[in-house]
Amino acid sequence: MPNIKPVSDLRNYNEVLKDITAGDPVYLTKNGRGRYVIMDMDDYEKTQSIIKLLGKLSEAEQSVAQNGWISADEARKILGV
Repeated sequence: MPNIKPVSDLRNYNEVLKDITAGDPVYLTKNGRGRYVIMDMDDYEKTQSIIKLLGKLSEAEQSVAQNGWISADEARKILGV
């Protein structure tokens, strides 16, 4: 079940921070609507890494669509292996 609190609860931020655990962010509302998320730093970094990886994979897919694949021998030559 999501942990949802009004942003006004940040006046007593220690209580809000106690509710944050890895994999279980706290969602803050402002004027009754979702506005902010407070999450564990490790989860945030993992999410950012996944976003970067997905971006690189997307670039690779576009490159393959435009330029095609290269052979294993060509890859070894480029990598100096």
